[in-house]
Amino acid sequence: MRIDKFLKVSRLIKRREVAKELCDAGLVQINGKPAKPSSEIVGGETLLMKLGRRELEVRILDVRPFANKEQAGTLYEIISDRAV
Repeated sequence: MRIDKFLKVSRLIKRREVAKELCDAGLVQINGKPAKPSSEIVGGETLLMKLGRRELEVRILDVRPFANKEQAGTLYEIISDRAV
């Protein structure tokens, strides 16, 4: 699945267009490497996102094309959430 779609489905980012802009700006990394919006992801990978003065690091547990509000939180595990 594309990283921009995963960020929207998992509700880490509200809209897919915003996820695309973050990737284009180099603010999203997959396993320590900058991610393009079209980068493919699988379970077990680590994401690092820089959101303003926050850094959010998550481990992807599952990849699904659709998830409701209750299922969205089960797609990832927060490793760290820190202010920079």
